[in-house]
Amino acid sequence: MVILREKDMSEKEYSELAEISAEICKGYGVPLAVNSFWETASELGIKRVHLPLHILRDMSADDKAQFDAIGTSCHSVEDAIEAQALGAGYIIAGHIFETECKKGLAGRGTDFLKEICNTVKLPVYAIGGISADNAAECIKAGADGICLMSSFMQAEDVSEFMDRLRGVMNG
Repeated sequence: MVILREKDMSEKEYSELAEISAEICKGYGVPLAVNSFWETASELGIKRVHLPLHILRDMSADDKAQFDAIGTSCHSVEDAIEAQALGAGYIIAGHIFETECKKGLAGRGTDFLKEICNTVKLPVYAIGGISADNAAECIKAGADGICLMSSFMQAEDVSEFMDRLRGVMNG
């Protein structure tokens, strides 16, 4: 799944990008999730959203019912418990390792990830500083999968990177 995350656009600009992205993802058979702007997702008929916990808290049951998948990001076990109670379908837990996106903040580590995975009955995906060198550690800690941003953006050859990542993940 691709989560379309762009924090520097207005909702109108984001909506235009989401519409284009939805067509591209459809062409490749890859699900798209809209990040934060759930009303935009609803207007465009996109059935997956990824929301900050504070937005998920404010949604009504009717709002949530429009979507096939709702995910949220969690930064503590308490967040994960709340997300599950609010009806999230999956959790992205992070940040697991040190990352440029959270410069100066130590990663929470795989023990944190393991605790989240053992606490909730939802799929948990790890994010933050994940690379082909440490991805398998996340799966060993109980994660159902991993999320990558910087690793893809920094890869000189994305296909080669994906092959390496698949090799590591498949043992």
